[in-house]
Amino acid sequence: MGVMDVLIGLTAALLIGICIIHIYWACGGFWGSKIVLPTIEAQQPVFVPGKLAALTVAFLVLSAAVLLILQWELFTIVHPIFLVKWGCWICVGAFSLRVVGDFKYFGLFKKVRNSRFSKYDTYLYTPLCAWFSLIFYVAIQSGG
Repeated sequence: MGVMDVLIGLTAALLIGICIIHIYWACGGFWGSKIVLPTIEAQQPVFVPGKLAALTVAFLVLSAAVLLILQWELFTIVHPIFLVKWGCWICVGAFSLRVVGDFKYFGLFKKVRNSRFSKYDTYLYTPLCAWFSLIFYVAIQSGG
C-alpha cells in the first residue's frame, strides 16, 4: 500500500464523514450548523437548507467517495469504467467551482470576509475543496 493509497483512502473517509454530518443535520442535529452557512453582516444565514437539501448533499458526497474508491481501484473486484471516470471529472469540476466560489459569500473571490463563516471558508472549506479536486484529478490521471 503506497502513500497515494493512504491519501485516497483518507480522502474517501473524509467524504463519508461529511456525508454522515449532513445526514445528522437532516435528522434535526445542530452541532456545527452555525459555521457552515454563509451569513450576512447581522450573522443571519443567507439561506436555510431543508432536510431534503441536506440529504441530497449527503447522497452526492457519498457518491463522490464511492467514485473515488472505484477510480483508484481500492477494491480490485470492481475495475473503473467509463462512467466512473466521467463521474470523477464531474467531481473535479464541482469542487473546483466551489473553490472559485460565488464571488460574494464563499470561495477564493468572496467579497463578504467579516463573518464567522468566511473565516472557516478561507481556512478550511475552500482549501478542503481544492484538495478534493486535486485528489480526484490525481485518481483520474493515475487510474489506480
